[in-house]
Amino acid sequence: MTKPVVALKIDVDTYMGTLEGVPILLELLARNNAKGTFYFCMGPDQTGRALRRIVTHKGFLKKALRSGAPAAYGLKTMLYGVLLPGPIIYEKCSDIMRRVEEDGYEAGIHAWNHVNWHDFLLKNDIGFAKSELGQAAKGFLKVFGRLTTTTAAPGWTVSPDSLSLQDQMGLSYCSDSRGTHPFYPVMNGQRFYTLQIPTTLPTADELLGRDGLTSDDLPDYYLKQLKPGLNVLTVHTELEGGVIRNSFSRLLELLAQNDIPCISLAEARAQIIDAPACQLGMAMIEGRSLPVALQGDEVAP
Repeated sequence: MTKPVVALKIDVDTYMGTLEGVPILLELLARNNAKGTFYFCMGPDQTGRALRRIVTHKGFLKKALRSGAPAAYGLKTMLYGVLLPGPIIYEKCSDIMRRVEEDGYEAGIHAWNHVNWHDFLLKNDIGFAKSELGQAAKGFLKVFGRLTTTTAAPGWTVSPDSLSLQDQMGLSYCSDSRGTHPFYPVMNGQRFYTLQIPTTLPTADELLGRDGLTSDDLPDYYLKQLKPGLNVLTVHTELEGGVIRNSFSRLLELLAQNDIPCISLAEARAQIIDAPACQLGMAMIEGRSLPVALQGDEVAP
């Protein structure tokens, strides 16, 4: 039987998550000989504008309170884009971003403006996606001196337009979706050619508070959920690099004790020789208040 392997997808959504959470996670990963892929938001932190989802999306407030999001993000972050101007993250945190690669970890693009992508991608034409991806790519180039080879959509939110633009960028792979195994996406009848490596495990904010689950329970929970072969876990610098850092540290220790490797998504990509084409559509999953890109049935060649 193939042993489990965990690929860590690390989403960096906010200015404070970059400034404070990234160094904490780098220390935890190094201590446990673990690797991962950091996905950076490059543009303005306007996290406070996500509060409009309390009105527009049923269940958003309940999910936010259950998962402890206000404590994770902090008051100042929740005011960015509302009462405080949102800092341009790559301009303020370029040294921290570069440190990720200098320390031997992979870096990619999460977004230009996380809230804008999540809330407005599906309501706009291709010009919106092109602008958001284009600005993020330019910011990434300024920080790292090269083009990105991977992206991961905020909130696992995609459209045929965004997938088409990713194909044009010549990326090695993306991690925009939720699912069970790597695949090539087919959306609205159109096949795309950038490999998707989906998140396979539920995230901490989807689990916390559900059936009484606490952060102390997460390490053992995840260990029991691992399947043979590739498992992909998305973590957030604002949670695993912040208020539940001790829980994440314990998880890394358990994985090391059980000889379960923690690798980057690039390392996972290098081991994928072939993958099927699968349907991809926006759908609800347990623990989230907004739809996500969800892997569906395989499509015949």
